[in-house]
Amino acid sequence: MAMQAAEIERLILDALPGAAVEIRDLAGDGDHYAAKVTAPQFAGQSRVAQHKLVYEALGGRMGGALHALQLTTQAPT
Repeated sequence: MAMQAAEIERLILDALPGAAVEIRDLAGDGDHYAAKVTAPQFAGQSRVAQHKLVYEALGGRMGGALHALQLTTQAPT
């Protein structure tokens, strides 16, 4: 079952309070999304560590309910 963009955004915001999240459906199928996440929790973290925080926020849904997520992360400037 596909995930809704609002659900992805909610999961990320719950795990990373104060984050700014932008979600785009890349294929119109509810299975392939792009997410841009800007979060204070990313300050001083490597890109890999930032992505790990987002994947942890999704609680194991990657590869199941959420097939693909093109991820862009950054700390606020």
